[in-house]
Amino acid sequence: MESLMKINDPILLALIATGFTWFMTALGAAMVFFFKEINKRVLNMMLGFAAGIMVAASFWSLLAPAIEMAEKKQFACLACCCYWFFEWCCFFVAGG
Repeated sequence: MESLMKINDPILLALIATGFTWFMTALGAAMVFFFKEINKRVLNMMLGFAAGIMVAASFWSLLAPAIEMAEKKQFACLACCCYWFFEWCCFFVAGG
């Protein structure tokens, strides 16, 4: 891990990060080969976990920076950010 901290080339770091995320996605997808049937309760827990990760990612990567930029600019930007986040939540609650 310490050797990764010494790499200063952004292209190489992006390649390493992309390879890591690909490997983790492939590992998760490979689970389908180990289970013929899955308990509905386990499936619901996995879907809930994935939904929580996506909501957290959307907030911390999109909404929080937008609110921070809106605080520097004007109130209308903040209202717009909150409105679209609310729309997004309603879309998914409605089953979209």
